[in-house]
Amino acid sequence: MLLSSLVDWSRIMFAMTAMYHWLFVPLTLGMGLVMAIAESKYLRTKEDFWRETAKFWQKIFGINFAIGVATGLILEFEFGTNWSNYSHFVGDIFGAPLAIEGIVAFFLEATFFVVMFFGWGKVSDRFHHFATWMTILGATISAWWILVANGWMQNPAGMHFNPDTVRNEMIDFAAVALNPMAVAKFFHSVISSWLLGAVVAMGICGYYLLKDKRNRFALESIKLASTLGIVASVLTIATGHLSANQVAEYQPMKLAAMENLQRGQQGAPLSLIGMPNKDAHPVLAPEEKAWNFNLEMPKVLSFLAFNDFNAYVPGMRDIIEGGYTKRDGTIAMSADDRIASGKVAIQALADYKAAKKAGDEAAAAGYRQVLDENFVNFGYGFIENKADLVPNVGMLYYTFRIMVYLSVFFLLVTILGLIFSKRTITKPAEHDMRRQGWFSWVMLISIPLVYICSQCGWIVAEVGRQPWAIQEVLPVGAAISDLNASSVQVTFWIFVCFFTAMLIADICIMVHAVKKGPRTDEALPAASER
Repeated sequence: MLLSSLVDWSRIMFAMTAMYHWLFVPLTLGMGLVMAIAESKYLRTKEDFWRETAKFWQKIFGINFAIGVATGLILEFEFGTNWSNYSHFVGDIFGAPLAIEGIVAFFLEATFFVVMFFGWGKVSDRFHHFATWMTILGATISAWWILVANGWMQNPAGMHFNPDTVRNEMIDFAAVALNPMAVAKFFHSVISSWLLGAVVAMGICGYYLLKDKRNRFALESIKLASTLGIVASVLTIATGHLSANQVAEYQPMKLAAMENLQRGQQGAPLSLIGMPNKDAHPVLAPEEKAWNFNLEMPKVLSFLAFNDFNAYVPGMRDIIEGGYTKRDGTIAMSADDRIASGKVAIQALADYKAAKKAGDEAAAAGYRQVLDENFVNFGYGFIENKADLVPNVGMLYYTFRIMVYLSVFFLLVTILGLIFSKRTITKPAEHDMRRQGWFSWVMLISIPLVYICSQCGWIVAEVGRQPWAIQEVLPVGAAISDLNASSVQVTFWIFVCFFTAMLIADICIMVHAVKKGPRTDEALPAASER
């Protein structure tokens, strides 16, 4: 019971830290692009309006950047404090991209951040413009290496297990750095962050339109942000499809749980909206009715997974029971067989170390062979109940759909934002976006909605991987540190208070900056004067 409590508290603490951190990262990436484009317009036009516009968005970027760094550092330290078995087992691999991120990317963005934020009037416009783009490039490169580490957890590759040190060691850096799961995750995460930054910028401008002040700034920024948002929305959908391909290939249980797919089939349907039966479970209650209600699109899941409307998509029960033919032509092992094989691997490792200690090289070689033959299932040896191999279906099903439907909603918002802003800018006498008060409210309300969408994406990615810390290599129960559960509980609540205070401070500072607004001229008169 203590171990279970320790695992649960360690997981919830890491999840809380990661979710707080992800409140700041996407705005850094997205707002960085907004400010950089605004400064590019200043460099081209030499118009003071665009310089002040760039300065304003840089201020929002800077506030968010500083607090994001603090939460990110704490997140990385938790691998050593709460997940020391994980760090020992794969530290040689997992630590490499994080080290590169800190040494190269972080120092790159931090160096140019200083020039960008404090260099106005002190360096040339061209060099300042260069520093701004290098700052956002550094932030993006930083995201690349962090997502390489995360992608490796989703699809471990380029490694070899050393039984003498009981560690996985990197043998192919390219396989780690160019992991297809990491590539898909990088493009989807970064581009969706562009969308978040665009929507937040539009929401702030919606506030100005409702207040009927700084009208030119609001309209020009909406035009800029909505254009970026449309591009980001389309690319987010495209990269989401790429991510679905990778999930289907390397994490079939996650895909099946996202769709509440109990039994696999060719031409598998995609659920548009439904209500999974919470009492149904592919292991604990396999005969229960899977749905209370479901509206589906025939064959669409097969296409999303494998770009083939007739492809076979395994369900949760198929993955547990095994016996189906996988895409590579091999027959899937059952969960029972994989657990048995994993226990053989764990025992072979113990026997190998005992034989090495006794100096019996012949016996050690035999045990090493058994270990190598069964290492592919090593992580399953720590699984006590195969029901634990099924993640939380209800959470995955609903968060995935919230993410998808909100993404479509933001595409519509950005399209309308571009249409309304361009009409007002080009023909202010005939069209006035300020008359569309409802749309200003839509943009403003979209700020919390886009954060909900972003958080749902990471819930799908990380909860869907459970119970694995490293997919099919190390479950979370074997990855934790040997700590007292009560100490983790105390630290959790301390961090909740600390992060909440930081979030409140961040919001208050940004609200103050928004109320103060940019120092820009007003080309459009107030609505009351027209």
